[in-house]
Amino acid sequence: MKLLHPTAMFEKISEITPEILKSHGILALILDVDNTLAAHGCPRPNKDALSWLETMKRAGIKLVIASNNTNGRVEPFAKLLSLDYAANAMKPLPAGFSRISKRMGLPPSSFGVVGDQIFTDVLGGNLFGAKTFFVKPLSDKEILSIKLKRKIEARILKAYGRKENLR
Repeated sequence: MKLLHPTAMFEKISEITPEILKSHGILALILDVDNTLAAHGCPRPNKDALSWLETMKRAGIKLVIASNNTNGRVEPFAKLLSLDYAANAMKPLPAGFSRISKRMGLPPSSFGVVGDQIFTDVLGGNLFGAKTFFVKPLSDKEILSIKLKRKIEARILKAYGRKENLR
C-alpha cells in the first residue's frame, strides 16, 4: 500500500516551493498536465501554475511534462511553456519516467513527480524511485472512469492523512 502513498500532499501546486525541493535533493520535476497544471483539456496552464512554473525555472529546478494523454494534447501545451515532454507516458509504468531520467542525465532520486492522481502519478513516481507530490485536482469535471477512481483515492488519502515531512 505504501506505493499508493505520496511523499507529500498539497492543496495547490504553488505550495510546492523550490526550498522544499532543494532541501531534499530534488533537482527536477516531472509534471502531469490535466488537472495538475490546467483543467482537463484546457490548452493553457492556469494563472497560479504559470506563476509557479516561472518560480521553479528561476530557482533552477528542471521541468518536464509526462502525460498519458496523446501527443496532440501534450506537445502544444509543452511547447507553449518551452518544456520537454513525454506524451503517452503509460503511467504508472515507470518506463516513461526512466526515459526522462536518461535524457536528463539524473537519477530517479533527483526527481519529484507532481500530479493529481494516485493510480498514475503517485504510483508511477513511487515505482520509479522519485519523491511524489499529490496536488488536489483543479477541476471536478472529469470522465466517469476518473470520477470512480477518485472515490477510491479519497479513501486512500483519508487513511494516509496529510504528510508534512517535506515542509
